[in-house]
Amino acid sequence: MLAFSNMRAIFLSLLFFVLVLVVAATAVSPSLNDDVLGLIVFKADLEDPMGKLVSWNEDDESACGGNWVGVKCNSRSNRVTEINLDGFFLNGKIGIGLLRLQFLRKLSLSRNNLTGGISPNIAQINNLRVIDLSDNNLSEEVSDEFFKQCGSLWTVSLARNKFSGKIPSSLESCSALTSIDLSFNMFSGLVPSGIWTLSGLRSLDLSQNMLEGEIPKGVEVMKNLRSISLAKNQFSGEVPNGFGSCLLLRSIDFSDNSLSSSIPGDLKKLTLCSYLSLSGNAFSGEIPEWIGEMKGLQTLDLSRNGFSSQVPDSIGNLPSLKMLNLSANGFTGNLPESMANLSNLLALDVSQNSMSGGLPSWILKSDVEKVLVSESRPSGGIKSTFYSLAEVAIQSIQVMDLSDNAFSDEITSTIAALSSLQFLNLSNNSLGGPIPAAIGELKALEGLDLSCNNLSGYIPWEIGGVMLLKELRLEKNSLVGKIPSSIENCSSLSTLNLSQNRLSGSIPAALAKLTNLQTVDLSLNSLTGNLPKQLADLPNLHSFNLSHNKIQGELPGGSFFNTIPTSSVAGNPSLCGASVNKSCPTVLPKPIVLNPNTTTDSGSGSMSPTLGHRRIILSISALIAIGAAVVIVIGVIGIIVLNLRFRSSAERSAAAFTFSAGDEFSQSPTTDANSGKLVMFSGEPEFSSGAHALLNKDCELGRGGFGAVYQTVLRDGRSVAIKKLTVSSLVKSQEDFEREVKKLGKIRHQNLVKLEGYYWTPSLQLLIYDYVSGGSLYKHLHEGSGGNFLSWNERFNVILGTAKALAHLHHSNVIHYNIKSMNVLIDSNGEPKVCDYGLAKLLPMLDRYVLSSKIQSALGYMAPEFACRTVKITEKCDIYGFGVLVLEIVTGKRPVEYMEDDVVVLCDMVRGTSEEGRVEECIDEKLRGKFPADEAISVMKLGLLCTSQVPSNRPDMGEVVNILELIRCPSEGQEELG
Repeated sequence: MLAFSNMRAIFLSLLFFVLVLVVAATAVSPSLNDDVLGLIVFKADLEDPMGKLVSWNEDDESACGGNWVGVKCNSRSNRVTEINLDGFFLNGKIGIGLLRLQFLRKLSLSRNNLTGGISPNIAQINNLRVIDLSDNNLSEEVSDEFFKQCGSLWTVSLARNKFSGKIPSSLESCSALTSIDLSFNMFSGLVPSGIWTLSGLRSLDLSQNMLEGEIPKGVEVMKNLRSISLAKNQFSGEVPNGFGSCLLLRSIDFSDNSLSSSIPGDLKKLTLCSYLSLSGNAFSGEIPEWIGEMKGLQTLDLSRNGFSSQVPDSIGNLPSLKMLNLSANGFTGNLPESMANLSNLLALDVSQNSMSGGLPSWILKSDVEKVLVSESRPSGGIKSTFYSLAEVAIQSIQVMDLSDNAFSDEITSTIAALSSLQFLNLSNNSLGGPIPAAIGELKALEGLDLSCNNLSGYIPWEIGGVMLLKELRLEKNSLVGKIPSSIENCSSLSTLNLSQNRLSGSIPAALAKLTNLQTVDLSLNSLTGNLPKQLADLPNLHSFNLSHNKIQGELPGGSFFNTIPTSSVAGNPSLCGASVNKSCPTVLPKPIVLNPNTTTDSGSGSMSPTLGHRRIILSISALIAIGAAVVIVIGVIGIIVLNLRFRSSAERSAAAFTFSAGDEFSQSPTTDANSGKLVMFSGEPEFSSGAHALLNKDCELGRGGFGAVYQTVLRDGRSVAIKKLTVSSLVKSQEDFEREVKKLGKIRHQNLVKLEGYYWTPSLQLLIYDYVSGGSLYKHLHEGSGGNFLSWNERFNVILGTAKALAHLHHSNVIHYNIKSMNVLIDSNGEPKVCDYGLAKLLPMLDRYVLSSKIQSALGYMAPEFACRTVKITEKCDIYGFGVLVLEIVTGKRPVEYMEDDVVVLCDMVRGTSEEGRVEECIDEKLRGKFPADEAISVMKLGLLCTSQVPSNRPDMGEVVNILELIRCPSEGQEELG
């Protein structure tokens, strides 16, 4: 198929050249078919995995009938004037076919995966006005010939590619240019001097390259310039005068270079300029007083320079200013009181300076939304600022960060005046006293960080009034008393850190109602009592540290607490359970001991009348206690007997395995509850090691959301895997259960683990599978060591095999429900085998919420609609999980990575880098230099398509298989990479 496609492309290219020669030789005007021919030849150099260009038909007489996707024509001349293929997932190169389109005015191919270079002749198409090749993987140097004949070109964008070398000097000959965007490439060297003299230029973006040299003088000729960005290059020297003559300039970004000296004085003429960023350079001296004449400024960023002295009073003359960043300089003194006039200020950052005094009162009266003074530590500290804050009623402030300073005094109840506050960070100061009850009146608060202070007293009960709270950090203080149960009202809480205080009492069961909890740290306190068992039901919990307390009893059972790190439970001597390697003692009722002796007067041998009367009352109480004790003992004995009978029944059920070979379904002749019923789908011999091996811990392979898996051996020497379901109370009736299992037993595919049979009793259900020896995909991706890792070809084969398995399941009307790398096994030949398919159908009593708790280890694979009760769960959920699995295989990262201060969701991370044109950076570092970039990037984009938030946008698994087979088209003799 590939050879035929290549021959066809070669044939069309030759045909194109022949026609060019014919036209040139005969001097005949181009026919209407020239556009069709040019586009078909252009298409031949592309790969179209999504079939976006299927409407481009070489048999059409014209491309202007309205059916050719992405093509627009002039209605009068009937010639192609525009090609817009943005975001079509196209691979391949930009071919010569476009040269035939002599009436083309706009060429836009952004957001694809085009590679290679660009022909130097494309810009010479006579009528071409717009070239947009941004967001691709184009590389190589741009030939100086590219812009030789570009007199009609208005806009050129090569942004977010991998172009290298120098910017072509011929670009300066494009006198009609109004916009140049070469950002996010690897251009180096000097900028051609003629670019600075393009008088019609309105926008110039050369940011994120490796350009160097000085900005030349003479830029004042760029009278029409509205925006200029040279950010993140290696420009040096002074910024010359001249930009002040570009009176239409609205945005200037010279950040992150090596520019020095002072701010050029003629910038004061730019009264329309709203954005000025000089951050990350080596500017020095004072901020000039004339800065107040730039009346249009909304953002002023002078951070990370060498500015010194005081902030000038004229800064208060900028009425439109919204963001002021003066951090990481050498400013001293106070902020000027004139800044009280900045009525539109939303964010202020003066951190990492040497400013003295406290925050002036104007900040407390303005509409500022964000105040950052962290790490500003003047000599002598900043005192009483928070006190003055508390005395001023502020209604609009939303974000306040006063962390990492030397604030002291107490937090007073007037904090309640900050009614709009959403985030308050006062950490790493010297605040003392109690947390005021008025904190509960901050109804809009989502984040509260009072950590690392000297706070004392109780956590106020009123904290439960902050119902939107998502993060509460009170660690490293001197708080005492109990954790208030009112915290259950903070239903959005995801982070709770109360560590390193003096808290006591038990952990409230109310925490179990906070279903959004992800991180809890209660370590280094004096908490006592048992850990509430309800905590095991928290669906999103991934960290719970209760170390170094006085917790006792058994850890609650549950998927999280079964695998809790030892360090998170250390330092609790009375805690027991598997995670602390300490078995819990059997809990028996305490015997009732009655003391028949009564208290007598030691000075007399006779009993007083009063004591005699008390003895009668005790005797009645004793009789009541004895009666209660008898009832309790009888109840305990009854329970023990019932347990022994149940165990005996279960042992008889487990021991009742017998086989009788037969037809398609063989089964034991006994089917009662005591003996059980065994069915093998092809009359296999019985187990060589007996039924007891199935329940032997030494044979356990692992545990999942539905049960434990054991390995045993058939008498013919073949190994099988036995899944013991641990959700018996939710299993169907025997009839329905057997019908569903037999349906699964008939499904056969080379990439599915074969279901061999099952065993049934009302109290014990087993599923019997083929044994796959190579371990899970999760193990190969995340637990491999040294040079033992999956190559690119092996990963691609796993992706393709898994896709085929799911396509077969969907064709058989079976939804997997639990796609994850743990459920993809690798056999001895490297072939993927999907397991645990269709199990949810065996458990009809599981709604999607119970099911999500059973498979919460699949966090990150679940489609968003899974959480919506009104949306039907379909095959599209499997496709979402498959998409996440694809990204996991290509990147080598888990679907959800828990960092120290962040949670990274894989598909969001890859989608973000893809939008920035850096998707290749996500590929597993182990594969660097050992994989075909075109294939890997295409596979990742397919994974992103499968993880679309809208189910209808996800392709079917059959389509996924077809796309993967199109992506993998190796030529003969291609050597395996990796």
